[in-house]
Amino acid sequence: MSGHGEGGWGGRGEIRAVVFDLGGVVVKICRSWKEACAAAGEPFHEIAMSPEVLAARKALVRRFEVDAMGEAEFFEAVAGTTGGLYSAEQFRRIHEAWILAEYPGVAGLIDELHDAGVTTGVLSNTNACHWRQLAPHASIAGHKAKFATPAKVRHLHASHLLKLAKPERAIYDEFARLVSLSPGSLLFFDDLEENVHGARGAGWKAEQVDHTGDTAAQMRGHLRTHGVL
Repeated sequence: MSGHGEGGWGGRGEIRAVVFDLGGVVVKICRSWKEACAAAGEPFHEIAMSPEVLAARKALVRRFEVDAMGEAEFFEAVAGTTGGLYSAEQFRRIHEAWILAEYPGVAGLIDELHDAGVTTGVLSNTNACHWRQLAPHASIAGHKAKFATPAKVRHLHASHLLKLAKPERAIYDEFARLVSLSPGSLLFFDDLEENVHGARGAGWKAEQVDHTGDTAAQMRGHLRTHGVL
């Protein structure tokens, strides 16, 4: 049976949409606080890596990613975890430097999927600050994102917009509802094992990507295995 448009089935089995995480899949990101400080040109203080500070920062990031706190509140709160070693403005600069570059080849892969009649999506745990760098329509009219590849994707969804986060089942179910596709017709790529397991638990097909390697080549291999390309 052959199909037409982004809902077509020809040669792809039951995969009707390919969904990408952003960090570690589409864009390279800092993987440590020390790396982010270097990217932002800010000093690195060991106290920021203490178990207590790490736990507090992780909890704040999680709240920020589901839009449970605003940007100014977030940066002030994170700065407060370091006892004044970093200011809120320094944390803002470090946070804004977290996204480093696009992985080569992913933009072309997305184009190939569209040419083959396969629709695409993004499902990312992120926040308003990073989203402005990634999504061209994330703020005021005329805003241009720093990174172009995410704009190629047809269904852009993020944790801070949905007020849900991976790997919880609810975010995968909500994405499927929003794009009007069955979970089993979605193929998801993420660099974190827990998010891949979360997607599979929600009935999706999902594959883990190694963020240290050629992500486009890895995904292309999985797409061939699944009969998408």
